[in-house]
Amino acid sequence: MEGMSFNVGEYVDQMALLLDLQIRDEDRDGVVANFERIRAIANLVNSFPLAEDIEVAPVFEP
Repeated sequence: MEGMSFNVGEYVDQMALLLDLQIRDEDRDGVVANFERIRAIANLVNSFPLAEDIEVAPVFEP
């Protein structure tokens, strides 16, 4: 997926169609901006290196 461009506005439009979700024109820019933030956070989390021997915890313990 590296090198591929991701158009957040197009994603929002396509998901709204798929979910039959009506997004008002005046709200669309805010929705796109929030998805841009979500994308930035997800990229940060996904870029964090993990050791190969890490195992998934069966129960979360703070």
